[in-house]
This record gives sequence, structure tokens and C-alpha cells, in this order.
Amino acid sequence: MRSAIILGFWMFVAASPSIAASKQVAPFQLTDYRGTEFSLSELTNGKVLVVLFVGTECPMVKSYSPRLAELAKKYESKGVNFIGIDSNAQDSLADINTFAKEYLIPFPILKDPNAKVADEFGAKRTPEAFIIDSDRVVRYHGRIDDQFAPGVQRSKPTRDDLVEAIEEVLAKKTVSVDSTPALGCFIGRVNKETTSGGVTYASHIRHIIGQRCLECHRSGEIGPMPLSNYEEVAPWGETIAEVVSQRRMPPWFADPKFGKFLHDPRLTDDEIHAIDAWVKNGCPDGDESKSAGDVPEFTDGWLMREKPDIVYYMSDKPYQVPASGDIDYVYYEVDPGFKEDTWIYGSEARPGNRSVVHHILIFVKRPGRWYPEGLPGELISAYAPGMKPTVGADDSMALLVPKGSKFVMQMHYTANGRPQEDRSYFGVKLCNDPSKIKWEVKPGMAINLFFKIPPNDDNYRVPALFTFPEDSLLLGVNPHMHKRGKAFVYEAVYPDGKRETIMNCPKFDFNWQLGYQYETPLVMKKGTKLACTAYFDNSVNNPSNPDPNRKVGFGEQTWDEMMIGWLFYAVKRQPEGTNQAQAPRSLSILQ
Repeated sequence: MRSAIILGFWMFVAASPSIAASKQVAPFQLTDYRGTEFSLSELTNGKVLVVLFVGTECPMVKSYSPRLAELAKKYESKGVNFIGIDSNAQDSLADINTFAKEYLIPFPILKDPNAKVADEFGAKRTPEAFIIDSDRVVRYHGRIDDQFAPGVQRSKPTRDDLVEAIEEVLAKKTVSVDSTPALGCFIGRVNKETTSGGVTYASHIRHIIGQRCLECHRSGEIGPMPLSNYEEVAPWGETIAEVVSQRRMPPWFADPKFGKFLHDPRLTDDEIHAIDAWVKNGCPDGDESKSAGDVPEFTDGWLMREKPDIVYYMSDKPYQVPASGDIDYVYYEVDPGFKEDTWIYGSEARPGNRSVVHHILIFVKRPGRWYPEGLPGELISAYAPGMKPTVGADDSMALLVPKGSKFVMQMHYTANGRPQEDRSYFGVKLCNDPSKIKWEVKPGMAINLFFKIPPNDDNYRVPALFTFPEDSLLLGVNPHMHKRGKAFVYEAVYPDGKRETIMNCPKFDFNWQLGYQYETPLVMKKGTKLACTAYFDNSVNNPSNPDPNRKVGFGEQTWDEMMIGWLFYAVKRQPEGTNQAQAPRSLSILQ
């Protein structure tokens, strides 16, 4: 995996109508970001030309960039030129320059003003590849290969479409597969007509984006592109309309039939229809002075509502991430120096280098307590795609960190094709007056360490139990599996024998590690069991499966599996006799 952002996969499948194979391309001249002019005639002068439509913010382009740089170098001596064309209205020359330097792109990237060349090619997406022979005839059009697809990230492709087509063109053969579906983000074209209408950005779309998207899609956050204003949103209009209509964005996997959860980001049908109408009408801006609806304010640099009281770094020196290869989990033990029991009501992990940090887990390692291998403590916070910070509703609810405890940071790095370094960190909010604490928050888990998933089994069931040791309020849950994870169910088994499904995740997606916080905490009497059931697909039908022919057991790495039903619950700390009805309706431990 390249990065958390890429795992989110703002990607969209489509077979776009383009210049058909065997058609000739009209001449063009474009300038690269350095001001150098290139013409089609000089690029194809006796050579094969690979034209790649790219965008600086498209996650799939970023994912393929190391591969494309490698191919350009490999085929240079064989008479193949590579060029990139950026037709996005939102990408400036400076953006292209920064992108090319960051991803070590060895071929020119040309700016296509008003997407005129993209229109000539019929290009719709990024990345979208065309192979042109020395006679300027298109011999192949489509994807790079099949390694990446919506929600899928194979360790390697099963078919190298672009490479195979290049080899066949060089060998003077007919290209066996001359067209494949183009995958990626829509090219951000400039509106060619002045438009107006009932649905405008100011009156309708600004509020929707602010409430549903802006938490992640703003500068410094996980979203691959900022969506903070009209100029940033409009070029992505077509893409936004597609992913929300297909309900791939915002990510959310809880079955609405079981449980009501806070921070449910799903758009209503009316909101989806408004975005669709806005895009079809040309993405009009509207009167900004009459903007409707509030846009939430965020704490700069953090997802928590308030900045943390203390920030801890994983180490004094950054970790050196290699350019390639599998990287074992890295653990850092951080001593907060707590000389007395300390209560915290908020924590948040932050990556130092998002391009190589897949996830961070923060554990509390209590003195004298045994923990199983791979779980160095009690999970209190995490950074992963879609994960929210751990935040209490207020300082009346807090989590105890006993004196002498250590924090442990589990770091999962993924190489991205070039050496990197990272120095990640996390912050905590302290509760300075323990007398105010009415509810003690506790982490828990239903875990199974002993399963073995048979090879080629497409629906293997693994159960686990957690028993509430005292009367409790269940605040939220977070199912966790790896790439073979298929579905996950939480059921409450009450002392009277009644069984109730309280959360169902019918389509688990490893790319998004989401927590689900109950709108109203669920009362769990002492002895109630939380029965968790995970289902795994270890078959060839699972495109994310690293190896369907392998028997798979519990392990830390993503090619192994995990079965953990994380949960957070609260126990009452009020004096005996306090009425249960005084419990807050909304306990925001998983904000």
C-alpha cells in the first residue's frame, strides 16, 4: 500500500469514449511547466510515444507515478518517449513542478490549457494512457494495469496492459488488447459556458461540502484534494457527483438497520440530487454574500475540537523508511513520566509523513500487566483512513492512565518507491480535576488469536466474545480485520438470553478503519456478552487477497489476518444511588 490516502481510493471506474485504436492524432503543441515547448511531430519522430493524462492531486496518479517513472527509464533506450499532459483547470504550473519533483518524474509534463488536447484525444480520466506509433496512430488506450481499482490494491498486477501493448507495438505486432477501461479521477475541465440556475455553490453546495467533506478535505488533512472554496470544489464537481451518487464517499459501512450512530457522514438523497443538478448545470458559483448554512470551524492541525495539552513524538530522530520492500511494524515506547494516576479525555495520533504512514495505534501499557503478542497494551487512539480521534464529551468522562504507565506507538509503514523519513506524534487532552469525572471510559476487545482460514474459502467464520464485567454503557465499536476481511457483526447477548444485533458491517473495507459511536449509549448489564463474528474471503474472488492458496492465521502484517472487535465503554463513577437517567445522551468518545 502506498499511503492512507490512496487506500481511501477516490477512484472511479469508467470506460470512457476516446480516440479509437487505429485513428490518427491531430498535431498539437504544448509547453511544459519549465516553459519548454513540445510538438507531437518531434515527440513521435521515428519513435513510439506514450501519452499519459495526469493530475497532481489524483490518488491513482500518485499511486502509479513510481511505476511510470520506472517504465519511462526502461523504454528510453528502445525508442519510446513518455510525456504527461495535465489538462486540469485546478493544476497550476507550480503544482505540476512540485508534483514532478516529489515523484521524480523523468519525462516532461505538459500543460493543456482549457483541456483542448484532452478533448481531441477524448481523454476523461487521470491517469489515462495512449500509445501512439511513429505515424501518429493510436495503438492502445486505457489503464496502466489492473493493480489498482476502487477499494482494491493488489501487491502486483495480474496483467500489465500498458507494458504488453508497448512490447507489441515495438515488435510490429497487432496489439492483442488495444482498449481497456480507464480508471481514475475525472479531468477538471473549465466550464465553457456561463451558467446559472436554482442550485448554486453558494446557496446549496458549500454547506453540503462543509458538513460532509471538509473535515478530511482541507489543507493538511487526509483528503487528497482540498475542497475549502468554490475555486477548489468546482473542477472536482463531476468527480464529486459520481462518488456520492455511488455512495463511495463519504465512507461509511454500518448497516442502517442496526443502531444509530453519531457523525454518520452519509449524504441524504436530497443532497445527492442537489450536487447532481449543480454539476449538470455547469457548477455555477452563485452569490457568496448569500451563502446558506454554516460551515464548521476546525482546529488547525488537529481533528480534535481543541488543541491537545501535551504532544508526544515517537522518538527524537525520524524513522528511515526504505524505498521498497515489506516493512515490519515498528514500535516506540514513550514514557510520559506520570508520577500519579492521570486522567485523559482526548487523544489523537498524527502522521509525520502521510505518504508512507499507513496507520498508527496508540496503546497504554500499564505496569505489571501481561498483554498478548502484537498487542502491547490497551488501545486508546489510532490514526488510519477514516479514523476519528478519541475525544470525550467533556471532562466529566475520562480514561485512566495509571502512574508508571507507558504509551506505545505501533507504526505501520508502506514504501512508496523512494526513501522517506517519518517522525509521527500524538496529543492528549488532560482532565485536571478528577473530582469532576462521573464516567470512566475503558477500552475493550473481543479477540480470537487461534483461527486458521483455509485456502480458497470465500466465507470463513471466526467468532469472539467480550463479557462486560460490570454495568456499563457501550459507547462505540470498531471492527478490525485485514485484506481478507469480508463482513463483521456485533451482537449483544443479554443475561436473560435475549440476543440482539447492535452493529452490522456487511461489506468490510480494510482501506477504511472506521469507528461507530452510538447516538445513545447502549446499556449493558453486568454479564452481558458482546458476540462478534467476522467473515473472511480467502478466495481468488477477493481481488485484495495476497494469496488465496495460503492457510492464514492471526498476525500483525496485512498478509496475515486479525479478528478484533474493538469497543469503548463507560462505567459509572457517581455515588451509589445515582439515577441511571442522568447518563448523558451522547457520549462522544469516538468523535
